[in-house]
Order: sequence, then structure tokens, then C-alpha cells
Amino acid sequence: MAKIILTGDRPTGRLHLGHFVGSLRRRVELQNSGEFDKIFIMIADAQALTDNADNPEKVRQNIIEVALDYLSVGLDPAQSTLFIQSQVPELCELAFYYMNLVTVQRLQRNPTVKAEIALRGFAEGTAEGDTAQRQGIPVGFFTYPISQASDITAFKATTVPVGEDQEPMIEQTREIVHKFNAVYGETLVEPEILLPDNAACLRLPGTDGKAKMSKSLNNCIYLSDTADEVKKKVMGMYTDPDHLRVEDPGKIEGNTVFTYLDAFSRPEHFAKYLPEYSSLEELKAHYRRGGLGDVKVKKLLIAVLNETLDPIRERRRYYEGRIGEVYEILRKGSEKARATAAATLAEVRAAMKIDYFDDKELIAGQAEHFANTVKN
Repeated sequence: MAKIILTGDRPTGRLHLGHFVGSLRRRVELQNSGEFDKIFIMIADAQALTDNADNPEKVRQNIIEVALDYLSVGLDPAQSTLFIQSQVPELCELAFYYMNLVTVQRLQRNPTVKAEIALRGFAEGTAEGDTAQRQGIPVGFFTYPISQASDITAFKATTVPVGEDQEPMIEQTREIVHKFNAVYGETLVEPEILLPDNAACLRLPGTDGKAKMSKSLNNCIYLSDTADEVKKKVMGMYTDPDHLRVEDPGKIEGNTVFTYLDAFSRPEHFAKYLPEYSSLEELKAHYRRGGLGDVKVKKLLIAVLNETLDPIRERRRYYEGRIGEVYEILRKGSEKARATAAATLAEVRAAMKIDYFDDKELIAGQAEHFANTVKN
């Protein structure tokens, strides 16, 4: 069986460090590993419209931002198919068929759906009752896991690299695959989830220490931020509120600066930027016993982040001067993705026995049946 990756992002704006450590960096590594036969990376604009239906221009403008970030981090159109979800209409048809295999109650139990509904306040101030019937929850948003299952299965993805918050979504996809194959025969491929291998990358906190890095919370460091913007954001970053003086012992746990160092620093950074320490563990030990100030640690993080982001900024500037070329990459990728999804849809239609015009045996059998009827 071919090894295939499907992953992507909703175009909600520029991508940030949370996206980078949670998925983008790993995608580039997987792309360059040579271990996979095909890699599909989707800009999920149709899913973004489920809670932005009244503001399509916002989604439209964000397409190019995500595409620029994809290319900037090193995703290569020659190795990975970059495409726009809405340009592959076969995905909508697959989702429509899958809706018959999932109950409202099952969608209600999906932890990711519940968390996203609460985050957007869809159910606030509404009457009690069935979640799907509450005012303010778009049906398209509520059925997001089904749409995601369509995306994954359309490309017969065997591997889906995502953050831990997406585990319930992948599990629901696997359930849909099991149900479809049980009812209609072995047609769909069951995907496996691939989580970040660095615990600090499972969910990078915002600069304010909150669990989620989010544009709406204004606690992001973006891949396209300038060196000065990175410096300003890191200097204002949440640390240990009880570490008031340099000599005070400090806490590492819950300290955002050290969480970022866990995610981004490498041994060679210490020789380059802070040679008095041989490793991050030695730095942490000093901070815990006291005598190490937050400013010194933050300066290290600023250097590490800017070293990481410098080549990304350079590639982004290159593609910002070639926007027409970026759209051509997306057009060609979308055409390739559509051809693949159409082949899967044809198999699904055949399994569900709704391929009426392609089923020559059906037509011949019915012709013979009615011919005999006329004779009798």
C-alpha cells in the first residue's frame, strides 16, 4: 500500500509558531524524508467558511497568506501537492454520503467540536436542548469532523500529522471508515495519526501563558514577524510570576519562555549564544536554584527564534515578489488533488451502487429482464 500524507490548515490568517512546531516543521521533515509516496497539503477554505460565511473576503485574502507561509517554511510543490479545498468539489459529495454514517449524538460527544463551539460562543445565551438545535451553531461547523473525514479518505491518506487537539477528529474518521467498509465493502483506507515527537510541540502556549496560541487572543508570534517584533513579544512573555528578583528560585513548569526553549533550542545554540551553559538542562537548573534573571533567558530565546525565522522570512520575501507564481502553484496542485479525489469518489459510488451510468452489468441485466417481460 502506498504511504500517503494528508494535512492542512484553515486560512484564518498568517501562520504562527504554534503551527510551525505543531505541524509545519514536521511536514517539511516528512516531505524530505523520502518515506512517503504522496503528500497532499490543503488550505481548508471551505471549512473556514463554516464560521465565516458572512465574511468570504476574509477567507479569500487569507489564502495567499497561508500559501506564502507554506512555501516559506520549505514545503516544495515538486514534492508536496499544495491545493485549495473548495477547488476539489468531490470532497463535498463524499462528506454528504458520510453524513448518513454518523449520528448527531456522536458529533455532540466529539471533544474538539465541543471545545471549538465553546471557544466561538456559538451556544451562549441559547435555549437548553439538543446541541445541534441550538441557535447560532452553523450545521457546516457542527459537521466539521465529517468534512475532515472526507478530506482524509479522498486521498487515501495513511498518515495524518496533526497536533494532539485533533486526535478526536482522526478517531472519528477511523469510525467512518470502519462503518463505510462494513456496509459497502473494503473501499476506504484507515488513517493513522502522527503526533509531534517533542512534548513541548504538542501544543505551544501563547506568549501570555494561555494554553492556546490564537490570533483572536493576540498572543501569537507569527512566522512573518520581523526580528524587532519577535524581540518585543518575547520580552513581554509570561514567565514565573513569583520570580521577582534575580536571586529568587524560579519555576520551569508553566514558564512560557522555557516551554519555547524546549521546542526550539538545540545544543549548538548554547555554544553560540550562551557559552557559559552547556545545555538547556543546565540553564534550567540555574534558574530553579536562583541567580538567573528572566531577561537573560529571554535574550537567548530571541536569538534562537530569530535564527529559526531568518531563512523563513527570506523565502517569504522571494515569493511575495512572485504572487502570480504562487497562485499557479495552487492551481496546478488543486487540479492534481481533484483528479485523485475523483478517482476515490468513483470507487465510493461503485461501492454504494450509485454508479448507474458506469455499471454496464446493471444496464445489460435490466435490459434482459425487461426484454423477457415484453416477450411474456
